[in-house]
Amino acid sequence: SFQIARIYHKIFLSLTGLKCEQLNQPASVIVQPGQRLTITCQVSYSGYWTAWIRQHAGKGLEWIGMALGSSTEYNDSLKSKFSISTDSSSKTVTLTGQNMQPDDTAVYYFMIVG
Repeated sequence: SFQIARIYHKIFLSLTGLKCEQLNQPASVIVQPGQRLTITCQVSYSGYWTAWIRQHAGKGLEWIGMALGSSTEYNDSLKSKFSISTDSSSKTVTLTGQNMQPDDTAVYYFMIVG
């Protein structure tokens, strides 16, 4: 098994004064090679774009994708590997990765875009 890495979140506040009252997420995730990665973050509100970005050790940021409700946008090079889903009733956003490999080890950032 290998550790995908710590997961952090960054919150972008809009000029309207959006505040994140609560964001629950795991500190780290470990998966077996070839398995599926699932990371779910819960926020205290819905109705804003959310995004996932990752950063491999010693490298720059890599945008995975973003979602608002059923609308999604993905990095073309990663859209066959990752999917993002949202659940407005539970106010959760889930990143799913298929066939995860050791070279997918990175810091994964969850962002709320206000």
